[in-house]
Amino acid sequence: MTPVQTPPDLRALTTLRFLAALWVVLYTAWPHLDVGFVPVAVSKGYLGVETFFILSGFILSHVYLEAAGEKRFGYGGFLWARLARVYPLHLVTLFGMIGLGLAAGVAGLSIDASLTDWRALPANLTLTHAWGLAPSSAFNHPSWSISAEWAAYLSFPAFAFVAWRLRDRPVLATVLAAAFALGLYAAFEPLAGYSLTEATFRWGALRIVPCFALGCALYLVHRRGGIPYAGPVALVSGLAVLVSASLGLWDAVTVLAAGGLILGLGSLDNARAGVLGSKAGVYLGEISYSIYMVCAPVLLLTTNVAARLTGADDKRFHIIVWLALVAAIPVAAMITYHLVERPARKALRGFADRRMARVAAAKARTDSPERVLQPSETIV
Repeated sequence: MTPVQTPPDLRALTTLRFLAALWVVLYTAWPHLDVGFVPVAVSKGYLGVETFFILSGFILSHVYLEAAGEKRFGYGGFLWARLARVYPLHLVTLFGMIGLGLAAGVAGLSIDASLTDWRALPANLTLTHAWGLAPSSAFNHPSWSISAEWAAYLSFPAFAFVAWRLRDRPVLATVLAAAFALGLYAAFEPLAGYSLTEATFRWGALRIVPCFALGCALYLVHRRGGIPYAGPVALVSGLAVLVSASLGLWDAVTVLAAGGLILGLGSLDNARAGVLGSKAGVYLGEISYSIYMVCAPVLLLTTNVAARLTGADDKRFHIIVWLALVAAIPVAAMITYHLVERPARKALRGFADRRMARVAAAKARTDSPERVLQPSETIV
């Protein structure tokens, strides 16, 4: 297989990852703020995950679709690269939550008893806890979405097969993906009793499907040269996300608006991306996975400590204390990014590269016509 060449980066989309993670953080942390209201847009913060899912389909298509369509795609190498990207930090936060849960129990701190539901450990270890294989949302709850991503990675060849055959009809592909998402959302809620966009450990693997498909389809539009007036499209789509979330409109509306935002930003030249293309914005986007994964452990630790120090038994704090708790999340994320996520990914990918080099060298020696057979290889 010819190695996949990484296409030019889309800096604005990297920064968008941070904004999506921030939306999720606000949604998760807001209950600890001592105010008597929750902005509707904050209550819709779980839709930041949908933004990640669309981005995932878009970016993986950006990197791998051409190779998949031209039969240059190495499935094993692809899965290893994706595992190297998500699994090390997942393991660290999983065992970190186990440690915090056990320590909290010893210290007599108040925690949810389901935090250490050991029946869910095998599914968490195998990244299948969003496939209906875990009995509860134990340990690091946000990691359900990584399990859903893993399901999408495993099935990426199927998404790529469809996308490649629609590559010359990107508008049709996008319309079909949008219609599929709308139909699935409309059918799921009356059957399950809640929106698919709120599914986690039970239906999380299904939740990613319409978003991932939409991201793949939107990439086909980008592949054909993007869209004119990318900046205005991104601005209008971003406002549509904000307005639809603030008004509490059907989640599907916000999801489609997020797709428009991703297409607009993806079609924007890095030089014209402004703050979204800045080094600071890109760096925050690069640590967004760490932000997302450490959010729950950091809040578990800091809210319990703050409650002890302030006497806030309900774990609701003055805005100054709350801002300090929230600020601890990106600080912790920087640490895990530089000490866990990036070095582990580099090491695992380096291991795969060295193995491929050894296999290639061995094959070259085997194929060489001048090679002398060793005694153990004598033909009988």
